[in-house]
Amino acid sequence: MKEIIYYPGCTLKNTAKNFEDSALACAEELGFELRELKNWYCCGTVYSLTSDDLMHHIATVRNLLRVQEEGEDRFTTLCSMCYNTLKRSSKRINENDDDREKINSFMDEEENDYEGKVDIIHYLQLLRDEIGFDKIKEKVKKPLKSLKLAPYYGCLLLRPIEAAIDDPDSPSILEDLITVMGGEVAYFPFKNECCGAYQTVSEVDLVVERARNIIGNAKRNGADALLVSCPLCAFNLDNRQKNVLEKYTDFKGIPVLYFTEALALALGLDVEVCHFDLHYQSIEELVKEIE
Repeated sequence: MKEIIYYPGCTLKNTAKNFEDSALACAEELGFELRELKNWYCCGTVYSLTSDDLMHHIATVRNLLRVQEEGEDRFTTLCSMCYNTLKRSSKRINENDDDREKINSFMDEEENDYEGKVDIIHYLQLLRDEIGFDKIKEKVKKPLKSLKLAPYYGCLLLRPIEAAIDDPDSPSILEDLITVMGGEVAYFPFKNECCGAYQTVSEVDLVVERARNIIGNAKRNGADALLVSCPLCAFNLDNRQKNVLEKYTDFKGIPVLYFTEALALALGLDVEVCHFDLHYQSIEELVKEIE
């Protein structure tokens, strides 16, 4: 069984346990193993945009160093926020000798220096480029043929260009995955709109408007559910639906699924790995359609 180091990040050990468990189960079914990185740290959550701010890259580099210590030169992650932060920081530190030297000087004297050779790929890239969508199609036991799904990328899988896993303006990786799972792809012009991100903490009304517009667009185009790859997007587009309903009483919600949950259903895995109880909008009707 092929093995790759896996970085979970903080949220997947808590409120996004459904994301992690469904991904691990899918990996096993598809013939590869995600081996959790030992002694991993928080990714730092957001990439520092200040050119002289190296301190905020230390958490990222510690994770890269942990991968290096395990004798590997790459790893994967699921969360779009973690991916974007780790990818951009690793690119900077890997390509800049001066930055890498300064970062290494901050590390514990007993630690080895980070050599600048570790890369990160997103789980979706692993599915597309190494497992192969053709192989996934062969493994599908319960095609999602009754479902019309809207692929939601948000910001961090596509921007900036150096971190993008697909064409930023016209991505197709989620659409292609929906197709091999047997589902129908919903036309969805808002697929790379921002969900409001961390404004959900201090500007709830702003996020309510973003959620209403994004979900409304998906529903107008006949989508049965949104597919996401980010716990923050999932919260803003799923849990915040209750806030949208409080403000707009005619609002009609829509289920929000991690792409790994949809894949687990298509592969015929035990629905328990999806922890559907963690969702705000019920997934029961979707599961009945598939069954």
